[in-house]
Formats: sequence, structure tokens, C-alpha cells
Amino acid sequence: MIKTHFYSHLIEIESLVVELDKLELSDTEKNHLAALVDSNLHHTILDVILSELSEQDKKIFMEHLSNDDKEKIWEHLNSKVNNIEEKIKTAAEDIKNKMHEDIKESKRGSK
Repeated sequence: MIKTHFYSHLIEIESLVVELDKLELSDTEKNHLAALVDSNLHHTILDVILSELSEQDKKIFMEHLSNDDKEKIWEHLNSKVNNIEEKIKTAAEDIKNKMHEDIKESKRGSK
């Protein structure tokens, strides 16, 4: 099961899940890979966000994140970073494209 994050409304990962389902793997293996996809995306997005914030703003962001206060997260990010949603979408698309390539490569390797 993939966790819902504060940025989930910006990012579609269903296409990756569909591709993972096409692989000849057990449900356990597919779930593990889906969790890795989610984790990789999450860390990429956090890296993008944190690279845009000052040290003090990072602390505030992390506090809101640890409290899972989506409203305060977005208020804070939008007040501190220009076009943060676009930056998140761009980073997510880049990593998703790399993951799609990895999945295609694994399909070629298993034939």
C-alpha cells in the first residue's frame, strides 16, 4: 500500500504501478517494489523542497511534516518558494521517467 503524502495531489504514480503489475513477480515482490518507488519519490521531493529553504525554514517545514499538517506545509512552502508545486512536479516526472526506463530494462533482461 502506497502512503498518501502532502504532495500526492500533484503526482500520479498509477502508470508505474501498472507497469510493476506486468512484471512476473510475486505480490510480495510487487508490493516491495511499489514501496521502493514511493520511498524514492518521497526522498527526491523532500530533497527538492529542502534545497529551496533556509535552515530556519527547513526546521519549520520539518515540524509541519512531522505533524502531518498538510495545510501548514503548503502555506509555508508557498510563502517561501516560488513555483514550488511546479518544482515538485518536474522532479517527480524526472524520477518517474527513470523508473519507467528501469522497468523496461528489467523486462528486456527477463526475456
